[in-house]
Amino acid sequence: MTPLIIPAGTSPDDQASKRLGGPIHAERHVNIICIGAGPSGLLMAYKIQRHFRNYSLTVFEKNSGVGGTWFEQRYPGDDGRSVACDVPAHNYTWSFEPNPDFSAVYASGKEIYDYFNSFAAKYHLNEYIRGQHQVIGACWNNETAGYDVKIRDLRGGQEFSQHCDILINASGLLNNWKWPAIPGLDSYEGTLLHTSDWDENIDLTGKHVGLIGNGSTGVQILPQLQPIAKHVTTFIREPTWVSPVQGFEQHSFSDEERREFARKPQVLTEYRKGIERGLSGQFGIFLKDTKPNKDAHEYIAGQMREKLRNERLETQLIPKWAVGCRRFTPGVGYLESLGKDNVTVVVGEINQITGKGCLCDNGCEYPVDILICATGFDTTFKPRFHVIGPDGTNLQDQWKEEAQSYLGMAAAGFPNYLIFLGPNSPVGNGPLLSAIEAQADYMLQLIDRYQTRNIRSFAPTREAVSDFIVYKDNFMEKSVWADPCRSWYKNGRDGPVTGVWPGSTLHYIEAISEVRLEDWDVKYSGNRFAWLGNGYGQTELDRTADWGYYIREADDDSPATTGGRRMLLSKSGTVKNTGGMSLLGKQPEESIKVAKANL
Repeated sequence: MTPLIIPAGTSPDDQASKRLGGPIHAERHVNIICIGAGPSGLLMAYKIQRHFRNYSLTVFEKNSGVGGTWFEQRYPGDDGRSVACDVPAHNYTWSFEPNPDFSAVYASGKEIYDYFNSFAAKYHLNEYIRGQHQVIGACWNNETAGYDVKIRDLRGGQEFSQHCDILINASGLLNNWKWPAIPGLDSYEGTLLHTSDWDENIDLTGKHVGLIGNGSTGVQILPQLQPIAKHVTTFIREPTWVSPVQGFEQHSFSDEERREFARKPQVLTEYRKGIERGLSGQFGIFLKDTKPNKDAHEYIAGQMREKLRNERLETQLIPKWAVGCRRFTPGVGYLESLGKDNVTVVVGEINQITGKGCLCDNGCEYPVDILICATGFDTTFKPRFHVIGPDGTNLQDQWKEEAQSYLGMAAAGFPNYLIFLGPNSPVGNGPLLSAIEAQADYMLQLIDRYQTRNIRSFAPTREAVSDFIVYKDNFMEKSVWADPCRSWYKNGRDGPVTGVWPGSTLHYIEAISEVRLEDWDVKYSGNRFAWLGNGYGQTELDRTADWGYYIREADDDSPATTGGRRMLLSKSGTVKNTGGMSLLGKQPEESIKVAKANL
């Protein structure tokens, strides 16, 4: 007897009858489309390839290369990729795939791009990827219980459709850049640029450059502009917290340090663990009126004053609202750049863009040769294309006013549709890539159930989503994210917090470690127990397996409780001195020494 594998093209209605002829958990063919070959899409391709058989996978990517935002972002600098990672680079890697060769704590965007590009090459992920292909729509097909996905080939403009059983949106959030909503933008007669659509042919040497914005992009680009341009006028609408609050100042790793990481992987692992513990230990910062929040406020304000060394700028640029209300930005060299002789800081609103430059609310016009907009992205969470569910609803319309997801990964009324970093994912709560890994593992559980049972469709119930939103909104009242600051966490307005998870990253990882089927509307093809098959187990079909594997000399079962499994997984009792803000102010050299000592 050989294992039953249900082939591609088998209709949902035929699956139940075919399963009855084979053993339990027969693996149906599952056809998956993933949108985007950024970090999330690459990870999903890796995990599907590693864990599944009898599948088809196509990753549609609008760019000509992989890496998502790290492929797209080209800021001014000597290599055109001077955008930097805003968390310690050694922890902007997959948990299982370290990189000992990063040049600095906050590595350049080119190095981050190279990491993900090398990851795709190492694991042969490019065979799944179709570059310069943009998904422009997806519609649920009730007959096939899947999505008809419409794609445009950007090389020639042709459009075609492809069907899938499961649709995964890994297109990301920070990829749909926008111009500022300032009157007169079209009337500007100089060179107009957006940081996310950078023209590498533009020479800034000897030019008077205007820079709009002091978000994550603005604070990274100013230190690159200042040494090149004749003069920079930076327009800041409101203050923001700028400090390497992840725990480290910038530090370039020596050749010896990099060799040490390469020769002794356990030293790098312990160093990464120390950073991760520090990142995870800072969650108290985001809770109102807590000691960590007050300590962070005092520490970061002190750091900003020390770097600004200008009483006027300190008054204008150090926020009155709570630390953490907007996403932290290390801003390596940014505050120091504001005090340079060739930099003018203008704080306030820009009322109008004129032919010459910017007319501000102080009544002054500031002429510039080149105007650079570091004004971010559309962060509404609405899909960039129409997604039509079984009842004809477009998810773009459903999420027009407020994006309401199930645990950041799915939407009520849209079966077999999964999302990376959807609404209320932990994008500002601690380590990000760890959360992406947890989301991928959750999706694998759903795909496995879909493949080994005669499931037709799965979607979170509206009741589950509604209850989650109520919990989330109640929690946010206790957090700094609800404070009156302008933040993309709230879609730039004073509304519900849709950008972050109601808890820490570790809290999120525990929350989604297991699928809660009680929250899902699962529909079956035929009898829901058809997956039980013909009475044979899969083990009996494997002649190399031990058919008496459950006979033992002692009870070595894994823990049967949630708490027991967590303690085993987290190695409870093995780590000393795990503490809240233990990394604040600590230098990388010191942390490497700590890593060696712990070994």
